[in-house]
Amino acid sequence: MTETRPYDLLIIGGGISGAALLYCAARFSSLKRIALVEKYSSIAAVNSSARNNSQTLHCGDIETNYTLDKALKVKHAAGMVTRYAEDAPDRHQFFFQYPKMVLAVGDVEVNKLHARYEQFAAHYPGMRWLNKHDIAAVEPRVVDHNGSPRQEELGACATLNEYCAVDYRALAQSFVDNAQRQKKQVAVHLDCKVAGIEHKDGMFSVPTSQGILSARAVVVSAGGHSLLFAQRMGYGLNFSVLPVAGSFYYTPKVLNGKVYTMQNDKLPFAAVHGDPDVLEVGKTRFGPTAIILPMLERYAPSTIGDFLRVVRIDGHVVKVLAGLFGDAEIRRYMLKNMLFEIPILRRHLFLKDAQKIVPSLRLSDLRFARHTGGIRPQLIDKIKDQLLLGEAKIDSGKGIIFNMTPSPGATSCLANAEKDLAVMASFLGEKFYQDQFTAELVEPASIQT
Repeated sequence: MTETRPYDLLIIGGGISGAALLYCAARFSSLKRIALVEKYSSIAAVNSSARNNSQTLHCGDIETNYTLDKALKVKHAAGMVTRYAEDAPDRHQFFFQYPKMVLAVGDVEVNKLHARYEQFAAHYPGMRWLNKHDIAAVEPRVVDHNGSPRQEELGACATLNEYCAVDYRALAQSFVDNAQRQKKQVAVHLDCKVAGIEHKDGMFSVPTSQGILSARAVVVSAGGHSLLFAQRMGYGLNFSVLPVAGSFYYTPKVLNGKVYTMQNDKLPFAAVHGDPDVLEVGKTRFGPTAIILPMLERYAPSTIGDFLRVVRIDGHVVKVLAGLFGDAEIRRYMLKNMLFEIPILRRHLFLKDAQKIVPSLRLSDLRFARHTGGIRPQLIDKIKDQLLLGEAKIDSGKGIIFNMTPSPGATSCLANAEKDLAVMASFLGEKFYQDQFTAELVEPASIQT
């Protein structure tokens, strides 16, 4: 396959971000020829797979590391996904309703969480404050400790009647299917590995395992590999990458919904939470743990070489890592999470963390979730000497954009697509139908029950 006629837009990476952009470009722009290239045989096979992420639609209400400003931006992005789901006939394949809460344990956490509740409640009409009795009504196993109420003071911020769980792989497939139903020339190339990207005379040439593709504009949404593509073209040389992997554990069903724990503000990693698993019916999944691994894709040793090419270790990288590991609390956390990866030992160690949510859990209840958990490529900014915890995007201004880490993860897929589509339509002299986008994806959703 060698396409002689150029695409208007070529999207590299068939995860949730690439699929969302494909749909938006086909639905909300005057672009006529659009293509998506994915190196695997199916859409969303890596971090967007339901086995490799938290399966959560983050709204900012139970993420205690978010400021109010960030939480409201995240709420806006999440609302787009909800609006899309509202009109999707296949909604029940990827969108799920559970109660959700963030749990505070002990007087210090309860007081801190209640102060946050008072600040946030006006912006989240569905948010409720739960005391121990209220929590027991929603999540009995959180309060019950072998037949008696647990002794610690408990409190929770909860939202009980909204959709909050997503199978992002199924959502990505829905985006692709919907894009192909639009009256556009939409091509999806699976099993198509990109060898490189060349820019010459205002046109992009993309050699692949299936031939050469050409395009007027390109968006790369390929996780950590986006930075590798960028650096090969001379962009993003001021960035390095810190790949943080997460692992999970299964138990029998002990929770009715999602229960998050309070985030440690010093740690740039997710706190442990328990969730109904959207794939493993009748089971609760606990996690994630966090460990730094020298690869760009979990369980893919072939990407170790790619990591070594993109990490670009120098004094700035060493300074950032030294700052992280120089903090005793972070150092203990990382050491503990390294031990979580050791067979036999890991279940014993993780049990205590899971018991903060369900105190009556036993060792026999826990099972390590094999081949579950992805990698989040956190970027290091060498100019600012800091670890970036939010969105990482490189816009060349020349018709190519590289997306590394949408924030917060898959929730921002449509919000990120809106940004990229507006930029690309303007660059190409095409139209982005902003009013239609707003009417269909931004106006308030009605899904509540």
